[in-house]
Amino acid sequence: MVKIATVSLGCPKNLVDSEVMLGTLQENGYIIINEPENAEVIIINTCGFIESAKKESIDTIVEFAQYKKNKCQVLIVTGCLVQRYKDELTGEIPEIDGIMGTGDYDNIIQCIDNNLKGVKYNSTDNMEYLYDHLTPRLLSTPKYTAYLKIAEGCDNHCTYCIIPSLRGKYRSRSIESIVTEAKSLAKNGVKEIILIAQDTTVYGLDLDGNLLLPKLLEELNEIQELKWIRLMYCYPTFMTDELIQKIKSLPKVCNYIDIPLQHGDDNILKSMGRKETRQELIDLVKKLRSNIPDVAIRTSLIVGFPGEQEEHFNNLVEFVKEIQLDRVGVFTYSKEDGTAAAKLKGQVNQRVKVLRQHKLMKLQQKISSSLNAKSVGKIYEVLVEGINDNGQAWGRTYKDSPEIDGKVFIDTTETVAIGDFIPVKIVQAMEYDLIGEKC
Repeated sequence: MVKIATVSLGCPKNLVDSEVMLGTLQENGYIIINEPENAEVIIINTCGFIESAKKESIDTIVEFAQYKKNKCQVLIVTGCLVQRYKDELTGEIPEIDGIMGTGDYDNIIQCIDNNLKGVKYNSTDNMEYLYDHLTPRLLSTPKYTAYLKIAEGCDNHCTYCIIPSLRGKYRSRSIESIVTEAKSLAKNGVKEIILIAQDTTVYGLDLDGNLLLPKLLEELNEIQELKWIRLMYCYPTFMTDELIQKIKSLPKVCNYIDIPLQHGDDNILKSMGRKETRQELIDLVKKLRSNIPDVAIRTSLIVGFPGEQEEHFNNLVEFVKEIQLDRVGVFTYSKEDGTAAAKLKGQVNQRVKVLRQHKLMKLQQKISSSLNAKSVGKIYEVLVEGINDNGQAWGRTYKDSPEIDGKVFIDTTETVAIGDFIPVKIVQAMEYDLIGEKC
């Protein structure tokens, strides 16, 4: 059978799309390999969200196009970059044989078969596709954790964001479909599921006019084999009291919330097309902490948005000082064609953006260090993720998402296994990571 190598770029939502393609390929008898130099077909699932992601995607395509000089017969490019720039890609990189947009992942077999017969495949017209529990999926994450996409598309239309035009309107999967998939994942060894969408808190509104995330969490909490249920991409608009109480009361739902706040100045928030004011965001953080005292809150912020003057940036700095969040990612604004923000006056110099990014991250480093110090002496349940050659293990607490948050390094004389949950007493804190001893 045909040997296929894949590369997945971008966010976890993109990773799930790649896993759907892998599952379809495996079900149809294709051989999945990790060595692109030995592959007859190479698939690159791209990201096209911001400039740095576009560059990474293009560089990867060019790099892997070189394998066509050897065994590779077909180079297929899929995902957001394709949805956005299909004509430019096919015109400038002739090595590309197949083009598939964000709604065409279920056509991957047809794309491969056509190309192996010498017929190029080009499709980006469908933006209504939504995978379900019947869709084959091959996980590429460690066996104990998996992302679970509960919806596709976005209706928020933030002025800086191109996603609605790349992914289509918001469309939720049914609760039954999500729970069925989660049960299947759990029976195959997954202990942590991470719920993702472009906006998880609005889940269900398009189905029957109701916000269904609280109900979904209730049903997922009943799955015996699961240990952690983690929430990502929770927009503040629909962070309701009911949802907060479910997070607090359901034992398997981690007291961890990823909320993209984006800025802390009212003028910039309005220009971004965000629905909340600075004070409303502060009040939401206070409400979360008063209801869930041990909650860990992550956010993302954008600096250098058009019109952001020193006064606006200083307001953002003071905002970060006031809310003291556990985890913060800071990104420089990326001017994207096709967005309303790209047409705004007052575009900020790139050097200024980077300086502001560094200043804010330096501030957050101090905040993170201070918050981490409060963990010393506490005992956390840690999910073991790795063991080095010297026998030292590392893992994550409920406060940490994989790859983007911190680690706990564990000193132990006992044997531990990757995927185990073990009690760890924290003995030392660093800026982002912790050191502990197995209890």
